[in-house]
Amino acid sequence: MLMDPASIAQTLNTAFPTGTVQVRDLTGGGDHFQALVVAPQFEGKNLVEQHQLVYAALGDLMRERIHALALQTYTPAQWEKLQ
Repeated sequence: MLMDPASIAQTLNTAFPTGTVQVRDLTGGGDHFQALVVAPQFEGKNLVEQHQLVYAALGDLMRERIHALALQTYTPAQWEKLQ
């Protein structure tokens, strides 16, 4: 069963309610996605730990319905510097 970006974004918005989430389908096939997540939960965490938080939030979706996920994760302060 294929996923749509809105469903993934909704799941991530639930996990990171004070953050910013953007998800797009990279291939149009419903299984390769790119996600941008800016969240205060990433404060004090390295990049691997940040990605682990996102994978944990997606849970079984990562094992069953999402084949590939390119992640960009930032703390709000990191994101602000990029703007």
